[in-house]
Amino acid sequence: MKLLSIAIPCYNSEAYMRKCVDSLLVGGEDVEIIIVDDGSKDGTAEIAEEYAKKYPTIVKAVHQENGGHGAAVNTGIQNAEGLYFKVVDSDDWVKKEAYLQVLDKLRELAGGAYALDMLICNFVYEKEGEKRKKVMHYRHILPEGKQFTWGDCHHFIKGHYILMHSVIFRTRLLWECGLKLPEHTFYVDNIYVFEPLPYVRNLYYMDVNLYRYYIGREDQSVNEEIMISRIDQQIQVNRIMIDYMVAKKQEVLRNKRLYQYMRNYLEIITTVSSVLLIRSGTEENLGKKKELWKYLKSKDRALYLWMRHGLLGNAMNLPGRSGRRISVSGYKICQKIFKFN
Repeated sequence: MKLLSIAIPCYNSEAYMRKCVDSLLVGGEDVEIIIVDDGSKDGTAEIAEEYAKKYPTIVKAVHQENGGHGAAVNTGIQNAEGLYFKVVDSDDWVKKEAYLQVLDKLRELAGGAYALDMLICNFVYEKEGEKRKKVMHYRHILPEGKQFTWGDCHHFIKGHYILMHSVIFRTRLLWECGLKLPEHTFYVDNIYVFEPLPYVRNLYYMDVNLYRYYIGREDQSVNEEIMISRIDQQIQVNRIMIDYMVAKKQEVLRNKRLYQYMRNYLEIITTVSSVLLIRSGTEENLGKKKELWKYLKSKDRALYLWMRHGLLGNAMNLPGRSGRRISVSGYKICQKIFKFN
C-alpha cells in the first residue's frame, strides 16, 4: 500500500501542470499521484499519459467527461490506494523540504497506536506580483509535536480556517463519511474541509510551509468578478453546508470546540456569499441574499440568531445603500489583511 495518494484535478492545465506534478514526484515510491483529466480540450490528457508511462509505479492517469472540480476530487478519492489522501490543484505545487518532512511524519504516525485522521500544515499564498508571501499558519491555535483531539485546540481567530490546501485526510475516513462533492459546481473545496470533520478524532499539526497556492490567473475561480458571475454555485455550496450543519448538529454538539469551529466556518462562508451578492449591485442578487438568510432561519433558528446578530451578520445586513457601502468597505479591509481574492 502507498503511504499517500495525491489527486491532481486537471482541466485544460497543459500550461502549468508539469510544475505541479514534478514537485510531487520527489516523494518517490511512497506516493501515488492520480492525475484526473476532467474532460480537457487541450494537451492535458497527453501530458498525463506521458507521466503515467514514464513513472508507471507512481503516476496514474484517469480520464473522464467534464464534471467540474468536485467530480475530479471524487474520482481521486475513488481511485486512491494510499493510506492518506491529499488534493493538489494543477496550478499549485508543494515545497520539497516540507514535503519530505510531511512524508516522514506520516510514515512515523502510520504505525502508531491511534489512527491519524487528519494532518494539517501551513500553506503560502503565491500571489502574482507580490514579493511578500502571506503564510497561513496555525501556531498558537493547534498543538505541535503530538497527536491531539478537537478539545486540545485553541480558539480559531477570524481568517484562520483549515482549508483544502492545509489538510491531508486518512483515505478510509473519506470513504466512511460518504463524502461526495457536487458536480459542475465551483467552491466545493469548502464542503471538502467541512463534512469530514465530525469523523475526525485524532489530528496532527506540522508547522511547515508545504502547499504553495497560486493566485493570479484571470480565469481563476477565486477571482472576485468570476465569483460574482458564479454566485448561484456559491449559494448552492452555502446551502449544502447549512443542511449538513443542521443534520449533524446534535452529534457535533457533543464536542464543543468542533461545534464552535464548524459554526464559525459556516459564518465566514455565509459572509462571503452575502458580500458578493451585495457587490454585484443588482436587485435580483440583493433578493438572493435575503433568501439565503431566510433559508438559514428556516433550518435552524438558534444558529440563525447567533449568526445574524454577530459582528459579521450585522455587517452584512446593514440597511440601505449606505449600509451596503459600509459592508463592502469592511470586506475590502479583510481582503487586504487576509490576502484572499
